Amino acid sequence: MNMMANYNNKAQPSGWTLQTLPEMDNDQFRKWQELLESRTGMSLPLGRKVFLQTSLGTRMREIGCSDYQEYFDKVISGPSGIIEWTTLVDRLTVQETRFYRDLDACKLVTDYVLTRPVDKLKKSTLEVWSVGCSTGEEPYTLAMMLNESMNTLGLKQYYGVTGTDISTPALEKARAGKYSERKLVTVDPTLREKYFSKHENGQYEVIASIKDRVCFARVNILDLGNAPMHGMNVIFCQNVLIYFRRWRRKEILSRLVERLVPGGLLVLGQGEMVDWKHPNLERVPSDNTLAFIRRPEKN
Repeated sequence: MNMMANYNNKAQPSGWTLQTLPEMDNDQFRKWQELLESRTGMSLPLGRKVFLQTSLGTRMREIGCSDYQEYFDKVISGPSGIIEWTTLVDRLTVQETRFYRDLDACKLVTDYVLTRPVDKLKKSTLEVWSVGCSTGEEPYTLAMMLNESMNTLGLKQYYGVTGTDISTPALEKARAGKYSERKLVTVDPTLREKYFSKHENGQYEVIASIKDRVCFARVNILDLGNAPMHGMNVIFCQNVLIYFRRWRRKEILSRLVERLVPGGLLVLGQGEMVDWKHPNLERVPSDNTLAFIRRPEKN
């Protein structure tokens, strides 16, 4: 029997889940810092110690573990450790999101598509990539925007959206495409009626024709060199880079630029890369969105 089974089968004292775990000391914090950065690239400054302690503590109480070192050993040991690591990463990396979260960035992407040469849109599929897609709201939003743009241009629906994330549980939720009403607060009522079906339990499900345009895959952002995505017209990478050190952000962005077609659009989060430049990119003039166009290749 593995350690997880032992934890789950322990007879828990009354009120166990309400008990407060001991304070995490700095040595323990550094261990977790190093593990997270080596496996995910995620950098946690000392100021995020409370966040880490709270996240670990919640999971530790769930499995009946009261010692940080014991849990650390669990996470790095054997097949059961791999399973537990997957669960923990989901707790640490999945952020709150919603549909049409950044309306300025959405408008920028829509304008970009509407100003593409129509003959090119007719000849090839428009490929869009949502990096760090979490539970799917962003890639589905992009698919809805592309659908609307293609309708405006009177073109057939030649587009596809790929959403990637490191969290397996988040991707499972994304594939299901079912959301609470609060996730749709920024969706125009007309679009809500058009692209969602409401269930009796109050949840909203993305319609099949949009789901069919979106695929999801697990990708660790540290392994972008091995990611199969190439020839992307739009890469959407918002609120992802903030968790990484600046040198690693540059490394990640260089990988993304390699996967962007000449003339392709790269959209980042405001303030994520201050004063950053790339020889193959040109900044898009905008006060509210950080975005770049890949320059044409030189002959």
